[in-house]
Amino acid sequence: MAGESILYTIFLIFTGASILATATLFARQSLLVAYIAVGLLAGPHVSGLISDPALIADIANVGIIFLLFLLGLNLEPADLKKLMREATVVTLLSCLVFALAGFVISMSFGLSPTDSLVIGCTMMFSSTIIGLKLLPTSALHHQRMGEIIVSILLLQDIIAVTALLFLEQLGSESSALIDFAGMLVLLPLISVSAYYVSTHVLSRLFSKFDQISEYIFLLTVGWCMGLAELAHAVGLSHEIGAFIAGVSLAANPIARYIAESLKPLRDFFLIMFFFGLGAGFDISRVPEVFALSLTLALAAVIGKPVIFKLLLRREKEKRRLAGEIGVRLGQISEFALLVAVVATASGVITERASMVVQTATILTFVMSSYWIVQRYPTPIAVDDKLRRD
Repeated sequence: MAGESILYTIFLIFTGASILATATLFARQSLLVAYIAVGLLAGPHVSGLISDPALIADIANVGIIFLLFLLGLNLEPADLKKLMREATVVTLLSCLVFALAGFVISMSFGLSPTDSLVIGCTMMFSSTIIGLKLLPTSALHHQRMGEIIVSILLLQDIIAVTALLFLEQLGSESSALIDFAGMLVLLPLISVSAYYVSTHVLSRLFSKFDQISEYIFLLTVGWCMGLAELAHAVGLSHEIGAFIAGVSLAANPIARYIAESLKPLRDFFLIMFFFGLGAGFDISRVPEVFALSLTLALAAVIGKPVIFKLLLRREKEKRRLAGEIGVRLGQISEFALLVAVVATASGVITERASMVVQTATILTFVMSSYWIVQRYPTPIAVDDKLRRD
């Protein structure tokens, strides 16, 4: 980030976000909108206060790593096993429906079959960040709604990472089949190794030094980042490594304490994530893709709640619970942005298709978060009756 210090960048992010967040709360909007908007205003495509958002994006990815780590912490293997059949059915059927919807809509707007196929792929996933960020901690830990949402997002994330690996291999000279075979071997190997280290080493260290909170924090962050980097080094993603690190600690009695301790750190980096999302967005190109992007966004924000509700009702979930889960999952995922970037870099899709995905994703972030904050309990609700942490 030439000519821009880290201090100056953090000043712009948090001072700008605090000012715009104040206006956003008075307007009864979601804080996530403020974070994206301040990034857009400060980015190279508007004011140019930040000339290169690449460094911010790298830092912001740490927020996603911590989010996946906390997701793993809150998902005990026994709970996942109970919900595996239901979550698998709902996830696979919903992915199929929205992949088909995205493909058909894109083709009807004149995009190529390849572009339409990738756009359909991005429509399959809901946002892990919004899904968990706007879910009260009590619901995440102790209620069936939290268990179902976490299970569906987990399976979606696994599918998304698989899609990313496949797209990366399309742009390389190596064999995608060989790399997938390697992933199928490495993933369980790392998972088993992580569980062994967690139960035989980390649990003893936690027990011995559980009165020293600073050490617990340091050991936890080191475990998360270390396993994330190990996964990346062997060809998987940082996010998968962080998730494995979290799951390996989920059964430990200290897991709940760790989850609460890391929430401020997660929020710090997630503010930077949304800022980087806005800063990297070229608003001048929106008019050429707006009609298609808006159609896709509406299909996600309106269609996903309906489909998820129908599928969950089919699995005998209560009507109200199924409806709320559907709304909370009614957006396109941040993984869609990664898919668009990787597919463009690999030459699989055009720049126009990539812009469609970016615009549709941001539109769903804004619309979906507003709907959730106005209607359901969230940690950032404007209405005191709906604010729950």
